[in-house]
Amino acid sequence: MSASNQLIIGAGADGQPVSQPWKLANRHGLIAGATGTGKTVTLQHLAESFSDAGVAVFAADIKGDLCGLGAAGNPQGKVAERIASMPWLGYQAKAYPVSLWDVAGKTGHPLRTTLSEMGPLLLGNLLELTDSQQAALFAAFKVADQQGLLLLDLKDLKALLNYLKDHPEVLGEDRALFTGASSQALLRRLATLEQQGAEAFFGEPALQLEDILRPDSDGRGRIHLLDASRLVHEAPKVYATFLLWLLSELFEQLPERGDADKPVLALFFDEAHLLFNGTPKALHDRLEQVVRLIRSKGVGVYFVTQSPGDLPDDVLAQLGLRIQHGLRAFTAKEQKSLRAVADGFRPNPAFDTLQVLTELGIGEALVGTLEEKGTPSMVQRVAIAPPQSRIGPLSEAERAAIIRSSPLAGRYDKPIDRESAYERLTGRTDEKMAPSETKADAGSSLGSMAGEILGSLASQTMKTVVRQAANQIGRELVRGLMGSLLGGKRR
Repeated sequence: MSASNQLIIGAGADGQPVSQPWKLANRHGLIAGATGTGKTVTLQHLAESFSDAGVAVFAADIKGDLCGLGAAGNPQGKVAERIASMPWLGYQAKAYPVSLWDVAGKTGHPLRTTLSEMGPLLLGNLLELTDSQQAALFAAFKVADQQGLLLLDLKDLKALLNYLKDHPEVLGEDRALFTGASSQALLRRLATLEQQGAEAFFGEPALQLEDILRPDSDGRGRIHLLDASRLVHEAPKVYATFLLWLLSELFEQLPERGDADKPVLALFFDEAHLLFNGTPKALHDRLEQVVRLIRSKGVGVYFVTQSPGDLPDDVLAQLGLRIQHGLRAFTAKEQKSLRAVADGFRPNPAFDTLQVLTELGIGEALVGTLEEKGTPSMVQRVAIAPPQSRIGPLSEAERAAIIRSSPLAGRYDKPIDRESAYERLTGRTDEKMAPSETKADAGSSLGSMAGEILGSLASQTMKTVVRQAANQIGRELVRGLMGSLLGGKRR
């Protein structure tokens, strides 16, 4: 197979390229290793490779230096030596088409979504709600759907919660789900979210997936970078919830592609352990299912973390490309984890995987690829190919120039505040909404599904009430479960 049909990772022990067919790049992957072993540079090289192949990329820039993709490289020292050792690489220093994003709108285009698009389950995960609080949030979303109230930003939801607190009769038979204590708790959680600076994340214009997938004018895939350098440390739940939302939106909106010659999008989720820490079981299980199924829609998901043990076993089992940088083991627990990492590769009789794992230098990795038929290849010790763009961050002036020249300039920069729940409810001081209508015939299968979801969310004392509300909540509730069970989307 020609090199153009291969995703080249680097050079093996014989100096020849180690690669994987592009048609298998939607089988997901893992980039792991201790701090300072070269994970970011590996991510940068892979992002370039996808872009050159015409595949769009979305990645989180955790340390703030991945944005060097927007400037041409200037290889020196050991990097130049490695390039010289790979003449087949065809190295050419160049910048890549980059779009910069920032939730706060300071170092990139503002990144937003709406509460209606996110849905109650993901929002509940973001707010870290209890079972009864989650049930109350579902009930509030149901009222918003029935009354045609758009929930775009946090003030919309606060207005709705306050209205329901003062007018509980609007909830109809769901009134038992929405207690005064739960509404006050929800309002406190929203206030905490605002203090974390998350208010800017909700609103319009919301991110449109077609802008992510649109290629650059020269045919290369655009690389979209989310500046998460502050977000991960100050509001890690906001970061993780956005990635979950993005994954769910892609799964809901993209058509099935079957077997294709390459993906349409590669997602790189840095600090991947944050996606799974503290998520409720319903969301955790659904996330694993979406990761398994989304590859048929042409999306490759690449998790970046320190150790494979940071990911659930069911997710690890789905990852085709494995790039493991060096790990260190000083305690008995770390040594046990190290053995588990080594055992995750198909053995190579040429070397001891466990021993090499502790000997790898910066920019070296143990790599397990997929062969043509999708079976794992033997692990190889690989020198990762250097990126053709800059290794290191852009200056503030360079970043500002990229934002100004972006094809998305002006499209997201100015917020829009159209009529939504806040405006309608604050204008209803003398007007009452109609009570929630009973929808007993919403469909037995939908009711059963909703009941199962709520059964895991509600406490033992609430289960009977929640199940009685299941048929009424129907599509509105289930829509929030990763936004993809029914494809019911509101704007």
